[in-house]
This record gives sequence, structure tokens and C-alpha cells, in this order.
Amino acid sequence: MFRIQALANEMGQRLVVPIKELWAKINLWVESWIQRLGLFYILMGYLLGRALILQDLAPFAAAYFIVIYFLRKDKLLLTALALLLGAASHSTSHAVFILFNLAIAFAILKFQEKRQRKELNHAPFIVFASLFFSHIVYNLFARDLSLYTTVMSTVEAVLAAVLTLIFVQSLPFLTNKKYHHELKTEEIVCMVILLASVMTGTLGWSIAGVSAQGALAKYLVLAIAFVGGGAIGATVGVITGIIVSLADVNLVEQISLLAFAGLLAGLMKEGKRAGSALGMLVGASIFILYIGDKQSILLSSIETTVAISLFLITPSRLFHSMARFVPGTEENEDSQYEYMRKVRDVTVQKILKFSTVFQELSNAFTQVTLQNKSEQEEQIDSHEFLARVTERSCQTCWKKEKCWSEAQTEGTIQMLGELIYQLDTYGEIDAERIKNYEYHQQCVNKDRLEQVIYDEYFEIQEGLFLQKQVRESRELVADQLLGVSKVMNNFASELKREGIDLSLQEQQVLGALENIGLSVQRVNILSLEQDQVDIEITQPVCDGHAQCESIIAPMLTSIIGENITVKSKDCDSTGEGACVIILGSEKNFNVACYGTGIAMDGRLVSGDCFMTKELGSGKYIMAISDGMGNGDRAHLESTATLQLLKELLDAGLDESLAIKSVNTVLSLRSPDEIFATVDLAIIDQYSGNTKFIKTGSNPSFIKRGKEVLTITANNLPIGIIEDIDVDVVTERLKPGDLLIMVSDGLLEAHEQIENKEMWFKRIVSELDTDDPEEIADILLERVIRGKFGEIDDDMTILVSRLDPFVPKWGTFPIPGIEPLQRPKRVS
Repeated sequence: MFRIQALANEMGQRLVVPIKELWAKINLWVESWIQRLGLFYILMGYLLGRALILQDLAPFAAAYFIVIYFLRKDKLLLTALALLLGAASHSTSHAVFILFNLAIAFAILKFQEKRQRKELNHAPFIVFASLFFSHIVYNLFARDLSLYTTVMSTVEAVLAAVLTLIFVQSLPFLTNKKYHHELKTEEIVCMVILLASVMTGTLGWSIAGVSAQGALAKYLVLAIAFVGGGAIGATVGVITGIIVSLADVNLVEQISLLAFAGLLAGLMKEGKRAGSALGMLVGASIFILYIGDKQSILLSSIETTVAISLFLITPSRLFHSMARFVPGTEENEDSQYEYMRKVRDVTVQKILKFSTVFQELSNAFTQVTLQNKSEQEEQIDSHEFLARVTERSCQTCWKKEKCWSEAQTEGTIQMLGELIYQLDTYGEIDAERIKNYEYHQQCVNKDRLEQVIYDEYFEIQEGLFLQKQVRESRELVADQLLGVSKVMNNFASELKREGIDLSLQEQQVLGALENIGLSVQRVNILSLEQDQVDIEITQPVCDGHAQCESIIAPMLTSIIGENITVKSKDCDSTGEGACVIILGSEKNFNVACYGTGIAMDGRLVSGDCFMTKELGSGKYIMAISDGMGNGDRAHLESTATLQLLKELLDAGLDESLAIKSVNTVLSLRSPDEIFATVDLAIIDQYSGNTKFIKTGSNPSFIKRGKEVLTITANNLPIGIIEDIDVDVVTERLKPGDLLIMVSDGLLEAHEQIENKEMWFKRIVSELDTDDPEEIADILLERVIRGKFGEIDDDMTILVSRLDPFVPKWGTFPIPGIEPLQRPKRVS
């Protein structure tokens, strides 16, 4: 029995899928043929051709015709025929006037087109001119031209010009399937005016006394109220009622009836279709019972029943399509989110492509640099150098045959090699050193030979220096391109975080807040990654009770499992009496830092420079730079070094790459020997892990209770050689640890002390305070007093203390709420 039932279910499911696919294909085929034949334009044209207001005015036809001319010229002929058929269904005279009006409008449009002034913003003026001129000419032939008819013609022409602007705004939404942007309030009003104008074309159509116009008006208000809510429903009711009453002055009570019914239908939309239908029924019944007789009550009830029946059989897909464009609806928010997701995905792909391009460029520069470097090393040849020297000096010498004979060649080459060695070693050729050389006694052209050697040697050195500069420039470009590639890759990864579906976690947070009695309007979780939590919560105004800090943040800390704090709050930012609160991960550690120093001999300008900065990624950097020498130039070098280093680190470059980049820049700035030491510490305020990078700088010291640890690294100062290997030392700091960084002027002050590190460690271990400012002042003062006030070099000291984060409010568990699960990325 169960097996038969299972087989039946399986066969039923297999049948359902093909039926759905067939129905979808039929819908697609019908829609394509409707668009291809222009049935939508024909129907609207027919009804607008029939439509009249105030019994005699017909401003709709000309406005619709000219707007179609500008927006869909391929449908112009069908539109004109539909307008004429609609006008003919009303009366022959009306059809003749519409034909005359359209002919004049078309003539004006063609005239404008020949003058190449066919612009959409001219449409209202063309409508006004064509309709007014048509009425004047028509009344002249009919011998009905008077002040009254002229005034009415002017009013009709003005209304047609206004309707042209309305149709321009609303027609693209109804006819263009690719219309995507969110509707503004003005655009919604324009669309309703268009639909209500079309409905006036049904005036006079009735079955057994039941007006088609009344049923369609109620259906329109009910459908839009169900999609947009009470405010939009009331607005649509008022607009529809006004236009219906203009078409028939006996229906002026429809303004109040439709407005109230639309309000109730929109307010009861939470009850789905049945709720909105009940709201329409109640709203329409209350008004008609109050102002109508038995016959009108019966007819109005039938109209309402027909409208509700049409509403109930309308496919849900139509309402979902409408809701996508109405602000404030869930479908609209989903549509906007989907649009932003697509934009994000496209942006991520473009960023990744750029990242790949920069990486390939970096690889290309690196390959060229390595190839040129190896080629240059192969081209540096002493034989070639000697050949160039002898070509300029020995070729014209009369003793050439003797010096370069087979017996003397080796000795001559050896003697020239000794001269080159002296020049390369001592920077000059010393006559005292070579006066006993055999060459000095035999060569008859010594001065010219030595001058040629000088010229060729320094020419080659300049060429090598230039090649070195070019190679270093290429290396800098390659490093920077690689750094930019990594930064863009990281940025793309940050954007991808929005691809995580966090709706379940949002519902969990919302439920937890409601369980403790808080009223929350919306929870939006942007990220739940470790140490990168980002949550936006909207709640009613708290009247200064700071519930976000005292309740919400501690509760989130409890269920997420890491410290959460209020990053920002903006009360009543939405203009609706609400607070928008941004909560995010709080660092596990805070850094208390103090730095001080003194210049050599008490001068105003020190060659040392220090920097402290908290980066946005939860990292805290401390750095000391000691420029070569003392005074202004050393100060400029150390300041420029730290400023460039700060900018590179702030941009997201890796610390090793940043140090290499600064080194290359310093080596390229001047051919002089310029260098600066850098002592860099990067503290991760989430984990306490600290990276130390030292280029020619002194050891750093970590005071942990009475124990003092030493951090050292063997790297040359930056700016000395073209390519440095950066060694990174990692140490995990604990809460309460003191990190002390000093320049060489402070550590090397006492020259008579052999083991300066042990001496400094002993001084640090004897300190009884943990205040960074006191420690820095005590150590600096003790060193200066030990030198009896003499300051032989610039001295700088940086002291920091790692403090655990202490939340302002304690966390509390919530019964029945499990910890949030950090989801995996789904896109």
C-alpha cells in the first residue's frame, strides 16, 4: 500500500514539473505576441480615444499620440488607428476631430524633425499648439468660435500638455520589461493618473446597471494598496476618485469612498489577499451605506464583489513584479539587494582582474631586472676595460710594438692591472707607490696613460651607477605593483564577505532581543568573521537610556563569543523616531603608549624621530627612526622614512614589502651615502602577537613582571644596499607587558660599559612602576645623569603597555538562545 502511494507521489511530481514548464512557455509565448502585435498600445489607445472629462474635453488622445511618437515610433500607426476607433465608438464628430488633431500634430512633428529639433522636452509645447490650433480651426468651420469655446480649448490644451509630462514618466514603466529603478512618489502618482485616465474610457460600459468603470477603479485601488500599503492606497484612491469624478460629475463621492477603502485595504495587507479584500469591502460598504440609496448600495456592492474577484484571481507574479518598484516593500528591498549583489560581484571580478594585471606587470619587471642584472655582471670584464684603455693610449705610441710584443704583453697587462687595482682600492694612482714599477721606468707616455685610465674607470663607474639606479627603480616599481596587487586582492576579499547569507543569524539576534523585552525594527548583519563582526540594528528611540551599550552589546558579546561594542549610534537618523546602531568587534587589548626624546647637546632638532599609530585593521604600530648623523638633515631623513612607512602600512602593504620600498626610495633619492635605521613593532590588538622588524636598530625589551626579554634582529639600515632581506621576529605579548624601544644614543651612552644590553635590562627590571610615561622619563633621566648631563647623541625612547579590554557593562547569558554559528561563504 505504502509502495503504491510512494509511486503515485513520484509520478505526480514528475507530471507537475513538465506542466509548470509548459505553462511558463505558454506565458512567454503569449507575452511575446502581445508585445509583437502591440496589443497593449492598441488597448490603451482605444480607451484613451473614448475618454472624456467634463463631458466635452478630450486631452488624452493628442498627448498619448505624441508621447508614443517619441518613445515607440514603430507603434505609431497602430496607436493612431486605436485612438480613431475609440473616438468613433463615442461619436463620429469626435472621431473626425481626433483625426484632424492627430494630422496637425503629425505635421508639426515632421516639421520639427526636418529642422533637426526633435526633442522630447518639446512634446508638451507641440501638444498644446496642435490641440489649440485644431480647436480654433474646427470651431471656425463649425461656426462655433466664441469666447467660451476659446477658453475651453485653452484649458483642454493645457491639460493635454500636463498629461504629456505624466505619460512620459509613466509609460516606460508599463511598457518596458527592462525597467529596473525604484519608483519615486511622483512616478507612482503619474502611473496612477495614466491608469485612471485609461479607465475613463470605459465610462458608459455596464452590465445590468453595474458600471465597468466602478469595478475597475476599485480593483486598481485594491491592487496597488495591497502592494504599497495604507498610505499609497489612500493616495491612489484620491487620485482615481478625482479623475473618475471629472469624467462624470455624478460620481464625486467616489473620491472619499476610494480613498477610505484604499486606506483600509493597505493597512490590512498583513492579512495577505484576504485581509486587503476585507479592507476594501469594509471601506466601500461603510461609505455607500452612509450616502447611498438601496439601488446604489446594491450596485456598489456588486462592483466591489467584482473588483475583489478580479483581485483574488490575479496571478501573484503580477503583484510581486509591481512590489519590486514600490519603496518600502520586501520585494523592493530584495530587488535592491539582488542588484547590489550583482554590482558587487562585477566589481569584485574587475578588481581581481586588475590585481592579476598588476601582479603580471610586477612579474615582468622582476624578470627584466634579474635578466639585466645577470647580463651586467657578465659584461663587467677587465679585458674589455684594458682594451678600451690601450686603444686610446697605446695605439698611437711609438713604443707600442715593444710593450705589446709577444714577450712583453703579459708583463704590460699585469702592470696595467696593478694600476687599475690601485685606482679601485685607493681611489687614485699614487706616484710614490708606482715609482719603482718597471712600467714607470719604461713607459714614455705615463701621464696620458694614467689620465685615460682615470677617464675610462670613472666613465664605467658612472655607467654602472646609472644601471644600478635603473635596476633599483624597476625593483621599486615591481614591489609597488605587487603590493598594489595584494591590496586589491584583499579589498576584493572584503567585498566578497557580503555574499554570505546571514538571514538565520539575523532572525536569531532579533529573537534574542525580543526575548529580553526590547523592541527592534530591523537587524542587518554585514559580517560575522572573527574580529570583523559588523552588525546594524534599528530600534525605536531609547530616550537617552543607552540600551545599545548596557543591554544589546553585552548580549551580542555573550552569543557571538567575542567582545562586541557600539561603534556608532545615530538616534532619529531615519526621521521616523528610530535609532540606527552600528556594533562591531572590540579589540581584546588596548595599548597605552608614551614617547619622548632629547637632541644631541640639548639642541632643538633631533636626528631621531618616532611614530605611533593605530591602523584600522586592529593593529598598533610603534616605530623609531635614527637618521645618519645629527641635526636637520638627519631629522629630515628619519621623518621622511617614518612618514613614507606610515603611508605604506596604512594603505595595507605588507610590513616587509613596506620596509623594502622605503629602502629603495632612500637609495634612489641621492647618490650620497644616506641611510636611516628603523625599529618597527606592530601589535595585533586582538591576539597580542607582535611583529618586530629592525633594520640596523637596537634591541627592544619586554618587561614581564621582574623578567626582561630581549628582542633582536640582524638587518642592515635601510638605504645602504639596494636589496635587503627583512627578518621578522614575532613575540606574543601578554596583558600587563611593557614594551620598551630605544635609539642607539640611549643604549650606547655609557661607552665604558661592555655589555650594554645586560646593563639596560638590569635598570628596566628594577623599575617599580608600570606607567609608560614614568618609565620613559626615569630611563632617559638616569642615562643623562650617568653621563653627568652630557648628551653625546640623540636619544629617543618609546614605552607601551598592553592592557586587556574591560567592557563597560558585563555580559549575561540568555536562556534558550544558542551561540551564533559563523556560516561559510556561499558565493
